[in-house]
Amino acid sequence: MTKQSIFGRISQLAKANINAILDSAEDPAKMLDQMVRDFSSSISDAESAIAETIGNLRLLEDDYREDQEAAVEWGDKALAASRKADELRLVGKTADADKFDNLAKVALGRQLTSEKEAKTAEPQIQAQTAVVNQLKTGLGAMKEKLVQLTNKRAELIARSKTAKAQAQVMDAVKSIDMMDPTSEVNRFEDKIRREEARVRGAQELAASSLDAQFESLDDLGELTEVDARLAALKAGNTAAIES
Repeated sequence: MTKQSIFGRISQLAKANINAILDSAEDPAKMLDQMVRDFSSSISDAESAIAETIGNLRLLEDDYREDQEAAVEWGDKALAASRKADELRLVGKTADADKFDNLAKVALGRQLTSEKEAKTAEPQIQAQTAVVNQLKTGLGAMKEKLVQLTNKRAELIARSKTAKAQAQVMDAVKSIDMMDPTSEVNRFEDKIRREEARVRGAQELAASSLDAQFESLDDLGELTEVDARLAALKAGNTAAIES
């Protein structure tokens, strides 16, 4: 994966709307797992790319410092050669003086080259520093998203377990409703009440039969009294006839 594609990937993932992605997913849990893998992989690639980019930036900065130091050093050498040339001229050694002036010119040329290289490196260092800062910011955002994803995944798993537990409870409640032990008790109670009613009915029936028997005894008593009186009448009539 090239640095450019990694940079684009960082920007894309850092701006990702996790909730919107999950809302459109058929299976949010699987989507979260895939996103965690994608983010983890992209973060690993990004860290490698950023480390390389930072390394290149440090090389540029090292070269820039070396060019600056070289420019100062060549300037010092040019100054020393120029002074030596002036001293030799004062004592009439023109040829030697010219030699040191030429050395001063060479040193000044090297100084200019070092200064030019340092100046050329400055915008590169600035641009590279901006890229590194952007990559670091994007990487930080990606890591925050990864934390959000991990927390969201844990939340969804917990909610899923809660939902399953609630479903199990509801199924248990339904089964209890369908096999309600109180309904068996009610049926048993109804059976006892019917038995009690049957006993009361039998008792009432027995009581009515006993009343009928007593009534028959009363009727029999009345008939016996009538017969006695009839017998008495007959006896009286017979006595009257005989007398």
